[in-house]
Amino acid sequence: MDGVLQGLPEAALLVFALSLDAFAASFAYGTDRIQIPVSSMLVINGISTGILAISLFLGSLLKNVLPVRLTGALCFAILLILGTEKLCDSAIKAYIRSGRQVQKKVSFSFLNLNFILRVYADPKKADVDASKTLSPAEAASLAVALSLDGLAVGLGAAMHAINGIQVLVLSLAIGAAAVMGGSILGNRLSRKSSVNLSWLSGILLIALAFLKFL
Repeated sequence: MDGVLQGLPEAALLVFALSLDAFAASFAYGTDRIQIPVSSMLVINGISTGILAISLFLGSLLKNVLPVRLTGALCFAILLILGTEKLCDSAIKAYIRSGRQVQKKVSFSFLNLNFILRVYADPKKADVDASKTLSPAEAASLAVALSLDGLAVGLGAAMHAINGIQVLVLSLAIGAAAVMGGSILGNRLSRKSSVNLSWLSGILLIALAFLKFL
């Protein structure tokens, strides 16, 4: 039992930090009365966890070929940089929004970088057809946008002995709860408001960086 639970707090901290963006995006959808069906929630959760799994796998490969001290330093640097970036997230998203306001028409294309950047800056842009329901196809682009940080964080975390199975299982569970919980809470509040939890995500990632460093 001790072996199973070993490393669980770090895995939970990592997944919780990565799930805050999904919660905030879903909350924004809820306040704008945009529904997230179960099928779309599964798409968001599946893609996010899949991308995280790929980054964990790549990180484990690098861990086997790089010196231990170097992998530890890379893990610390990646988590610290991503944490700092999350603390500045509001300013970054505002810059992306202001820089792309001249392009009024949004053309939907899965894995289109321009579209993904716009969704990253404003998650509600994913509802391209203004149907007030996030389709699975639209959810896929939202999931990719939400997974950009997870790609780097998973790579860094895997290089310093984090339990990948624990991370992926928690990602499925906490990710689903974040999407559905944010949507339900936002729907109940049902007012034009926004919640920005990027600063909290940043603090958690920086804390995890120092936990790995010590």
